[in-house]
Amino acid sequence: MVEEMNSEMAEVKSFSVGEIVTGTVTKVEEKQAFVNVGYKLDGIIPISELSSLHVEKVSDVIQEGDEVELKVIKSTDEELVLSKKAVAAERAWEDMVGKLASGETFEAVVADVVKGGLVVDVGVRGFIPASLVERHFVEDFSDYKGRTLQLKVVEMDKEKNKLILSQRAVLDEEATARKRQTLANIRPGEILEGTVQRLTDFGAFVDIGGVDGLVHISQMAHHHVESPSEVINEGDTVKVKVLGVDPDNERISLSIKETLPGPWETIEGKVKQGDVVEGVVKRLVSFGAFIEIVPGVEGLVHISQIANKHIGTPAEVLKEGQTVTAKVLDLNLTDKRISLSIRALEEEKQAKLENEVKKEYQKEDESSGFSLGDVIGDQLKKYKN
Repeated sequence: MVEEMNSEMAEVKSFSVGEIVTGTVTKVEEKQAFVNVGYKLDGIIPISELSSLHVEKVSDVIQEGDEVELKVIKSTDEELVLSKKAVAAERAWEDMVGKLASGETFEAVVADVVKGGLVVDVGVRGFIPASLVERHFVEDFSDYKGRTLQLKVVEMDKEKNKLILSQRAVLDEEATARKRQTLANIRPGEILEGTVQRLTDFGAFVDIGGVDGLVHISQMAHHHVESPSEVINEGDTVKVKVLGVDPDNERISLSIKETLPGPWETIEGKVKQGDVVEGVVKRLVSFGAFIEIVPGVEGLVHISQIANKHIGTPAEVLKEGQTVTAKVLDLNLTDKRISLSIRALEEEKQAKLENEVKKEYQKEDESSGFSLGDVIGDQLKKYKN
């Protein structure tokens, strides 16, 4: 009898608060679980001691038969209260200290979306502020719950149970690596595909692989562009040619214009000698006027081809911005030259009128007293006036 009592007493052990024990879950209730830690003694894990995050029911975290490591938080002759989250927290803080020091990247699943950011469970409650989730602004985080994120520790205070994590730090690091690689490998003359990131008054910034290059407004098209939005929009995918690279200052000069067919190429087969074209007077010079017949293609009307009368300067007849019609006298695509004539059209009109008048009055009786030359002369005077 005495031996049995001694044996039972030997199987009873007192536990110290803070002690770490291992036990097997024997029973799971809605708000607590019972754990056999040996020595014929069951401990209790309250639902509040299961996780650093809110738990709806115990069975969401542990099941009967699970072997768990626990920390004693209360020990009396009548009660042994244990904590699962305390063990996880101790190890988590140690782990997070190491990750903060090393800058290590780790994964965690978003457990909840709260005001101002996201919550993850890494053994302790980790908070990701909204500004540290992505590199861009996110209006609605509702679909982030359950996502696995790549994170870094950016701030921690164990005493205040504060752990701030960042996915943006990981994304920024990746972007920097891509930028370095792009700057190291890119070469002038390459044709690349990029995405228009933003427009400015002087051009557009295009992402070509983690680094933004500038397409100056003068490099957007073969014709004059007043505003970049005339040609492209933010988000557009465009082909660009690399004009120059400055790795030290992380600057890349790009051109959209250089990837497009030249304006002289576009008119090949569409404009030929003898055609009548319409254009705008772009420049007046002492020897003539330059007429733009399509964007980026100008033809010269020599001063002798402006009017069917002698003029001292082109400005006597034409002004910049005026729309005129001219005839193609000569076309040299190789040398990118077009000779135009306004005078030729006027002379053709005059000749046509003379023929019409001649035909009309040939039918008249010669005895009328008027010569054909007199009649034509009168008609031409009206035309010239």
